[in-house]
Amino acid sequence: MRYVFGLLLLTIAAAGQTTKLVDAHVHHNGQVEFLNQLVARLEKYDGTAFLLVRPEHLKQVTDYMAAHPGRLIGFGDISPDDPKVLDQIDQFQKAGFRGLGEISRTRKPFDDPSYRPVYDRAAKYGMMLLFHTGIVNRTHPEVAEDVSVDRLRVTLIDNIARRYPTITIIGAHLGNPDYAWAAEMARWNPNLYFDLSGSTLIKKQEDPTFFKSVFWWSSVASPHTPKAQASAFEKII
Repeated sequence: MRYVFGLLLLTIAAAGQTTKLVDAHVHHNGQVEFLNQLVARLEKYDGTAFLLVRPEHLKQVTDYMAAHPGRLIGFGDISPDDPKVLDQIDQFQKAGFRGLGEISRTRKPFDDPSYRPVYDRAAKYGMMLLFHTGIVNRTHPEVAEDVSVDRLRVTLIDNIARRYPTITIIGAHLGNPDYAWAAEMARWNPNLYFDLSGSTLIKKQEDPTFFKSVFWWSSVASPHTPKAQASAFEKII
């Protein structure tokens, strides 16, 4: 987690604080009461959260972050398909947001060339990218929608990680259910990490050795493996 937490610790150090807990995936629902409850919980555990914020809530959250320094790291919850997306990224960066995401429900696959201006802008600003990977929920099955998990496959962010080696990328949900692909991609891409939010921990709670089977390369040295790290589990945030 060197890249992610290197950026995070710089932010926290600038605020004159230390932290014991980091939640790297929290969706803001637009309500101030949600922010109050979140920050109260973070203060209880001396924590910090990556808060995913829609453009319409930018001002509300920017003001709130200023009043609670060190507790919230802003991520701009943008859609690459929005015709105003580049302007939105500029606004999030100006407000001090450190990343973009959770990028999800796209009309095209993640690595479609039409999305490169979005990734170029993130690289320009040094912003992290958080992608939804794998299965996506369907809370209103009676409503028609243009969504496909095939556009959100975890393997699609391998190309992005290679094209943009300076961008720290987080894949949400460890590619559920393509866990093996996610782990192997993280093994070879030093700028790629994964979170375990969602249903994975529920599914795997009776199989604690599962994660060791996909994050297998701790202290392994061979011509077919990148230089060994302290632990393969550095790739999970």
